[in-house]
Amino acid sequence: MNIVSQSPTDTADAVVTHAQPHAGYSEADGSHPLQVLTPEWERLQLLGYCLGQSRQGKEIAEDKLQQLTQLQQAVRPLRGTHGYWHKLLGLELSELEIDILAAAVAPQFEPRLGWLYQSLGGDKGEPYASRALIQEFLAMEAHGSESLIRLLSESGQLRQNRLLVMETNEPFSPIKPEPSLVAKILGHEYEESCPPGTTRVRASAGWQDLVLPGQTMTMLHEFLAWIHHQEQVVGQWGGKRIGGPVALFAGPSGTGKTLASSVIASELNWPLYRVDLGQLVSKYIGETEKNLNKLFNAAQNRKMVLQFDEADSLFSKRGEVKDARDRYANMEVSHLLTKIENHHGPCILTTNLRKQIDPAFARRFQLVLEFPRPDKSARTKLWQVMLPPRAPLAEEVDVELIAKACALSGGHIRNAALHACYLAAAEKSQVSLAHIATAVWRELAKEGREVSPREIGALAKYLPEAVYEQN
Repeated sequence: MNIVSQSPTDTADAVVTHAQPHAGYSEADGSHPLQVLTPEWERLQLLGYCLGQSRQGKEIAEDKLQQLTQLQQAVRPLRGTHGYWHKLLGLELSELEIDILAAAVAPQFEPRLGWLYQSLGGDKGEPYASRALIQEFLAMEAHGSESLIRLLSESGQLRQNRLLVMETNEPFSPIKPEPSLVAKILGHEYEESCPPGTTRVRASAGWQDLVLPGQTMTMLHEFLAWIHHQEQVVGQWGGKRIGGPVALFAGPSGTGKTLASSVIASELNWPLYRVDLGQLVSKYIGETEKNLNKLFNAAQNRKMVLQFDEADSLFSKRGEVKDARDRYANMEVSHLLTKIENHHGPCILTTNLRKQIDPAFARRFQLVLEFPRPDKSARTKLWQVMLPPRAPLAEEVDVELIAKACALSGGHIRNAALHACYLAAAEKSQVSLAHIATAVWRELAKEGREVSPREIGALAKYLPEAVYEQN
């Protein structure tokens, strides 16, 4: 390996003289990960020293070159098929990719390397290496920058697998390790932060929790097919790569749209994030686009499902453009659609008002799924699913009677079933039809109108008089 360089660094000269080569990684030695990686840090320190000497036009001492050879041998076991990096990341990485990773993560564990980068790189504010500095560290010829550019591109596996963070792939842009990579090296669990303008939906759900028409269930599986088989259709069959996939879930409130999104996320074993468009859409011109850019930049290359609620607020039918605000509103919608279509990850848009969605936008979704109000048969299944399995039900409780009595949506049934159980628990009794009638009554009363006993059908005779009189 040739050592070529350009400017002095007293820091490198002072520290590297104490560096000693290590034996390398051994699966059986039980070393702390930071001790295991010591040869990587010492090699970088020595490369920095050599760079500083070369920048001064000085010859590199023979003992330093010998030491560098020893360190090159010490890191080799870390980088093999059964070595540390492969076991940590589960990826087949080239020598150059591991060089980049080690250089990027080093300042997190060895501050002296951050100071070394600052003194060699010229940017006193960033203790991280850049592509240009790594190229110089590794004494790569000018054409070697092509390999670095390719490996550091958004499509390269270092960024595709969210190991590195870069604002741009410019020569002097700092290369930072993802916090998840640092946590992996430390052996810590790491939970990624929510992208800006989103909230994590933690409800875990499975297919057995969904009570939907067969057509809707079939289309949910079709949506998953778009995600699971993208590599085959695009990579092997030559299909055109598009963003998303994007699906529109349309139906009244409480019909299972968010629950279905949770099932999709659970099936993928990815987190579900609900996007609050209210936080992203701004009255100030240009701010909405900036907020959307921040959201999608944070979501880039992350395995997640994005759910946009109340899509009709943005994708409603466009009227006549009367002023500048109307033009900017259309630009915001176009910008959001562009970001969604360029985002390689599932996006789910939900709406209670399907008819308000402009057909021109609907054509840009891969799938549109209808979530209708449940019929009597579906309501019966919902009551069976929503009543806790170990709840002590009175003999009189007949879910078919309850389902026929009142046409509630799935969300309302969930609330009413739980409310009835809490009423029974408070009375230390079984769940009776009186508890269920009360819970259904309370659910209808949430709408802020006067409720009639006729609305709860056969349950009316079980409604406690005290509850009715409070209406």
